Amino acid sequence: MAKRLNDNTSISDVLKEFIQVNNLQKGMDKIDVREAWKNLMGNGVNNYTREILLKNDILYVELTSAVLREELSYGREKIIKMINEELGREVVKDVILR
Repeated sequence: MAKRLNDNTSISDVLKEFIQVNNLQKGMDKIDVREAWKNLMGNGVNNYTREILLKNDILYVELTSAVLREELSYGREKIIKMINEELGREVVKDVILR
């Protein structure tokens, strides 16, 4: 049964409660990671990004440029750190560039 909230509850609290009760956090994380990638990487990398997928704490990124994939592979730890800082918690534990 749903918990009754009083009239003074903020919308952000109501949404957090809704996400928690309905087990929607994994889906929200997938969306948040895509947005974080787009914001952090900029237009140069986004133009070569084909697909972004979060599965079991691993971020899979499909790139159309082999040169860019090789270049980004050197900074995988930094990418993980930047995305987790953007999201405010540890969501991504590894990055696989394809």
